[in-house]
Amino acid sequence: MMILGFEKGRWLWRGLLVAVCSLVFVFLVAPILVMVPLSFNADPFFTYPITQYSLRWYAEIFGDGPQAILWQRSLINSLIIGIASTVLATALGTAAALGMSTARLPMASLLVGLMISPIIVPIIIAAIGMYYFYSQIGLVGTYPGLILAHTALGMPFVFITVSATLAGFDRNLVRAGAVLGARPVRVFRKITLPLILPGVVSGALFALATSWVVAVLFLAGVDQHTIPRRMWSGVRDNLSPTIIAAASLLIAFSIILMIAVEILRRRGERLRGIG
Repeated sequence: MMILGFEKGRWLWRGLLVAVCSLVFVFLVAPILVMVPLSFNADPFFTYPITQYSLRWYAEIFGDGPQAILWQRSLINSLIIGIASTVLATALGTAAALGMSTARLPMASLLVGLMISPIIVPIIIAAIGMYYFYSQIGLVGTYPGLILAHTALGMPFVFITVSATLAGFDRNLVRAGAVLGARPVRVFRKITLPLILPGVVSGALFALATSWVVAVLFLAGVDQHTIPRRMWSGVRDNLSPTIIAAASLLIAFSIILMIAVEILRRRGERLRGIG
């Protein structure tokens, strides 16, 4: 009887936990579920019910009108800044993780804290600090300034994911490659990189996501407006359903990133299981 009561209580608590988590999930996702259908509304109003569906607001982004040109230029800026900062953040974050995992450095905990400090410090504070620093050296309103800023914000994510992957890395494989006569670069390319690749790519995806953050509001000039900056300008100056269409595209992009991260996580678990 006691066992039956225990099992019943456990299932009760599990059902309660699932119910609470489901309510929280619905609370967080409901605004998205409400917003996305409005991007297909033919009327320029944020109202339900939707009487007619249309792709006119997506055409405002991908068409050939004056507003479409501005949106497309913002998309190109987002790609330039996002890809460049992601490449730099991935290279620097991976190198830092490898160095911290192999070398016994004094005050290693302090160095790790400094490395991940851009995550700890609120982004708005970091953006203001970057603005005052970059204004002294002429990098405000330039592509290099935006790329360096987003590199600094994205590098901690790469450092964390690669460090987590290296925690279960068998260094005897590296020693075996060195004993067999392979140079360090070849050992890294043939042994280390394939095994830590899921962590590297996951960190790169997070770094790419951070290239859309609020720092661009402070550092971008007129020619460097990205998609988030264009959306912010639209909210302030001319509220249009085109902003909802752009937000829907960003939501789809975020979902693709999450799916990719999950696939890489499972691949990393399989590789660790094989090892």
